[in-house]
Amino acid sequence: MDDPKTQIMNQIRQEAAVNNARSLITKLNGHCFEKCIPAPGTSLSKREEGCLSACMEKYMATWNTVSRVYIAQIQKTAEQAGHVGGEALEGLGV
Repeated sequence: MDDPKTQIMNQIRQEAAVNNARSLITKLNGHCFEKCIPAPGTSLSKREEGCLSACMEKYMATWNTVSRVYIAQIQKTAEQAGHVGGEALEGLGV
């Protein structure tokens, strides 16, 4: 079982992921709706449906790419910090 600190960190990560998903959906809806639906009506035209699909796919692909790069950068920074911290502790005989 994880220690309390790890459990809290995992909960924070999960909450951050949910907030990121909400943010993505909100931005995606606003951006794609404004771009693809000039005059809202009771239904979507085929053109509007196609535009929304393409817009959402592009937005999601971009979001995923940015997220992967961001996560990789965070992991790299954490590894470097852990490596430096580990050396410092070893130097102290810990």
